[in-house]
Amino acid sequence: MSLLTILIIPSPPLYAEQIELGIIRNREIIVQFEKPLKNAAKEVENIYPDIKAGLEKTLGWRVTFRPTVVLIKDSKTFLKMAGNNQFVAFAVPRKNLIVIDYSKMKTHPFTLEITLRHELCHLLLHHYIREGNLPRWLDEGVSQWVSGGIAEIIMDTKRSPLKDAVLSGRFIPVSALAEGFPKDKKSLLLAYEESKSIVEYMGREYGSKGVLEVLNNLKNGDGVDAAIQKALKIPVQELEIRWHKQLKRRITWFTYLSNNLYEILFFLAALITIAGFIRLLMRKRNYKDDYDDYYDEEEE
Repeated sequence: MSLLTILIIPSPPLYAEQIELGIIRNREIIVQFEKPLKNAAKEVENIYPDIKAGLEKTLGWRVTFRPTVVLIKDSKTFLKMAGNNQFVAFAVPRKNLIVIDYSKMKTHPFTLEITLRHELCHLLLHHYIREGNLPRWLDEGVSQWVSGGIAEIIMDTKRSPLKDAVLSGRFIPVSALAEGFPKDKKSLLLAYEESKSIVEYMGREYGSKGVLEVLNNLKNGDGVDAAIQKALKIPVQELEIRWHKQLKRRITWFTYLSNNLYEILFFLAALITIAGFIRLLMRKRNYKDDYDDYYDEEEE
């Protein structure tokens, strides 16, 4: 699973003020960019109308604000702004600001189009839903849902914390993901995976209409508990239980071992190699001891 996720920062990155930026501006969008990224900035300007129209069609809400997109050329510079090297982009909703680490836009599966759609979704959700009504897990889950499952963080595709959580039963409760996500890497990745998974479950079980009805209830002022109860006819706790049950049916030890067969075989081969090496050392040592004993006897 790729680790592209979105970071929401409550205030704009002050470090950006120290960077010399070019600017492209039209009625719909402002693009600021480090000077070598002029062509990338033009690409953002060109693709934005379609991204905006597609998002408006998906969510049914108009993008009535003009976002500012900042393109950063160097990961080190972006790190000083984001504060975490796991992220490829972040959004500052109260400033309608999106900042993108362009150096990672050529890293599968990230592209400017996917990343911009994901981040714009964050801004749109926060534009219409009061902050206290929008839990972080739903914010991130919906943004991944509309961007094909892509988050703002770079995720390890070889290992899924969610699968480990299903097998161990150690989920992070969604109630613990309402205000923010954990700081440590493994828990952070699990939070992103859980957010994506539960919204995808809502989409499968209740359709896109169900997800959108939840969002519209939040937009109209309901808290998340009431919004889900009204739209899906079940409380959040029951939704979470059903989602867990569905995951446990889908992810078993058999499927886990099957999906990781190559890594398991490689690990066993490594153990066999190590065991063989140890046996060889022991045989050499025993041979040397026998050799020394033989000559000791000869000398006597």
